[in-house]
Amino acid sequence: MSGGRRLRVCYLVPGHGLLSTVGPSRNVLSLARALRAHAEVTLAFRYRLEDRPVEGIEVIEIEPERRPREVVDDSAMRGMGVVEFARYLAKLRRFVRDSRGRFDVLLEKSWLLSGHLSAYGLARGIPGVPVENVVPSAGRHEGAGLLKRLRVEAGRMLAGPSLRRVPVVLAETDQLARAIVEVWGVRPERVAVVPLGVDRSLFRPIDQSEARLRLGIPPDRTVLLYAGVLDETHRLDGPIEALAALRPAGIELHVLGDGPRRRLYEEKASTAGGTVILHGRVPHETVPTWIAAADLCLAPYEPRAFATGDLGYATMKVPEYLSVGRAVAGSPSERMRTLLLDGELGFLLDFGTETWRRFLAAPPTREALAAMGRAALARPQPSWDDTARGYLAACERALAATGRAA
Repeated sequence: MSGGRRLRVCYLVPGHGLLSTVGPSRNVLSLARALRAHAEVTLAFRYRLEDRPVEGIEVIEIEPERRPREVVDDSAMRGMGVVEFARYLAKLRRFVRDSRGRFDVLLEKSWLLSGHLSAYGLARGIPGVPVENVVPSAGRHEGAGLLKRLRVEAGRMLAGPSLRRVPVVLAETDQLARAIVEVWGVRPERVAVVPLGVDRSLFRPIDQSEARLRLGIPPDRTVLLYAGVLDETHRLDGPIEALAALRPAGIELHVLGDGPRRRLYEEKASTAGGTVILHGRVPHETVPTWIAAADLCLAPYEPRAFATGDLGYATMKVPEYLSVGRAVAGSPSERMRTLLLDGELGFLLDFGTETWRRFLAAPPTREALAAMGRAALARPQPSWDDTARGYLAACERALAATGRAA
């Protein structure tokens, strides 16, 4: 900022509770830690779901009184009732109004009304930058009932006018940028693509034998791994059902994470003869060790979860898998083809049961999978420092559009 003052940025995360083991929180925390080298950074979540301090970063709770007694999937995933949502939206708008003079720029994490708070703040003298990671589709919530699907569709329609009013929208991938233009009608020159980074100090090569010894996994097993939320967007039914049907000797699937589909997966795994092990949430610091212990990591995505029918996510898990040096099986999509170099670093597989029955009936050798992992290490992923510089440029662009110098 002019006069030597550092830029004051607030990253507003509507709907989500702060829980460092889940993707949205990890994304925001990693970016904030990197961005604070360039700016004063504050985070604003709905509430905290853990008491761990965030070193050097102020965390504001919008609705601390609504914090659930138990750590459960937060409201951004479960949804809110209409009255609860209206009350929460009013508090968010009040927070934005009160932010003028306190912050220079608001970053707005994608949510049901993406862009609304950025446009609302812009009209009141504080520019906002929406950060989009998906153009939502009601297909993601097919099991949640008609009302939920209608809310998602209504939110998507309401988001468009807001996103078209702001000077810059951040997208995490080229595919998502095109979807933002196509679905929401945002002018292409207003969409900036900034990839998510990888924490290279954490996700780095680790010896597989050492990792297995630490975790108690036999050295001769072929280990499949999934790490992430268990929801409608990430469907593991195919691999679990195939393992339950085949019970192949020496192959195991380890699942890290929690979510609304966990109970269903536990029921399916109960018939798999021990070939599927669900571990629930694990400390984030241990995830690289689990990845290192694996031979093949899974990235299943449900196409109906995306408005264009194609994966638009940046998908943090895949660059993290690759950065540890592991091959990946990912759902076919343009984004996955880019990440896996058209199959050089893994496999493009749909996650249907029959596909996985065929794959597991004649799986690749562990040596072939290890070679793919070594090839992945030769192509480093972007760091969070790279991402922070892109976000800072977007903040400066938003300020310039309002006639204020950064």
